[in-house]
Amino acid sequence: MSALSDQLVSFAILVYLVAMISHAVEYALGNSRARVPAAPARELVGAGVGAAGGGTPVVPVETGPSAAERTAGRARLAGLVAVAATALGALLHLGALVTRGLAADRMPWGNMYEFVLTGSWIGAAAWLVVLWKRPQLRRLGLFLSLVMVLLVATAELVLYTPIVPLVPALNSYWFVIHVSTIVFASGIFLLGAVPAVAFLMRAGYEQGRRSFPYTLAKRLPAAAALERLTFVLHAFAFPVFTFAVIAGAIWAEAAWGRPWGWDPKETWSFISWVIYAGYLHARATPSVKRNVATWLAVVGFLTMLMNLFGVNIFFEGLHSYGGLD
Repeated sequence: MSALSDQLVSFAILVYLVAMISHAVEYALGNSRARVPAAPARELVGAGVGAAGGGTPVVPVETGPSAAERTAGRARLAGLVAVAATALGALLHLGALVTRGLAADRMPWGNMYEFVLTGSWIGAAAWLVVLWKRPQLRRLGLFLSLVMVLLVATAELVLYTPIVPLVPALNSYWFVIHVSTIVFASGIFLLGAVPAVAFLMRAGYEQGRRSFPYTLAKRLPAAAALERLTFVLHAFAFPVFTFAVIAGAIWAEAAWGRPWGWDPKETWSFISWVIYAGYLHARATPSVKRNVATWLAVVGFLTMLMNLFGVNIFFEGLHSYGGLD
């Protein structure tokens, strides 16, 4: 089962890469579509002015789709292939998690490798739900698939850890309650960071900025739609994250005799919570500009990355369960 899980992760990376390339093709064809002149829909065949004038009758002949229409069709096909590849990648990804859990005889959340795999899968699955509800946001998939390739490849190539039993401190029913909610919230925050960054680029492009990276947002959905998606995802994830922090405090009281001790991971969790709360408050305040509030969401996700990677790699504490040597 362990070997099968590793193979499924490798296949998932390749399929996510296919999704990213297909999204890039759709993006490129979308960019070129406006520059392709429309071909005439039909040609006139024959000479003369018609039967009355003694010439050959003029017969209209259909010439088929124009160049612009063919380009649009190829772009749509590439987009559909990208969505199908993302769904297949998520299915392989889920299979890797299930087989990993079966091999370990526990939930697959015991170290950084498993946490990143699970959180990234939640992000991919949530993205498919967003696409089902709002298919007009499909071009955002280029950036989401890029993030998925980077995260899952990093997990497999850098963070990989052989299956080992849980450390005694994690062997509790609170492991399922606390870690499941924290990894779920992290996956939604991961997805929410993608439209947040895309909104900042697209808003700059709509304001007339034509330098890098704003030009990358030329074919993205409208800034208002990206900003709305950012808010919806964060408003959904924040209560789950809050519950996860509270559950962690209750677990700490049961395991270590104190609910909070400013351990490095506890400290960074608190920092993330404050910043995300600040984002939601700023987003609800009419006097705060949307781009200012969105920057808080981006900073919040950076603190989540710090909590996941930085704390596990560079700090020692009661939560040092990264699994890295």
